[in-house]
Amino acid sequence: MHRVAFKMQLFQGFEAEYKKRHDELWPELHALLKATGISEYSIFLDETTNSLFGVLKAEDPKALDDLPSHAVMQKWWTYMSDLVVSNPNKSTQTVPLKELFYMP
Repeated sequence: MHRVAFKMQLFQGFEAEYKKRHDELWPELHALLKATGISEYSIFLDETTNSLFGVLKAEDPKALDDLPSHAVMQKWWTYMSDLVVSNPNKSTQTVPLKELFYMP
């Protein structure tokens, strides 16, 4: 199992809405993420910078590269694009984070 971490930028004032939308995660998106081999997925908020930090476990990190081809993923990005910094195709701008320490 591989750990994957990344950061995103949340627009100021949308913290509650971001949490609400994730609390109501679409079942079809949840199923896609699980089918892709994703588990233990968390997103943390740094309230001083409004940076979001995502951490997940993936059976095969290369399988994540296929997520953009799924309609439900594209629909989710569009749904979330008013809350986070996004790319022109509406995908969330993410910055991969390099692991420097891990204590199992």
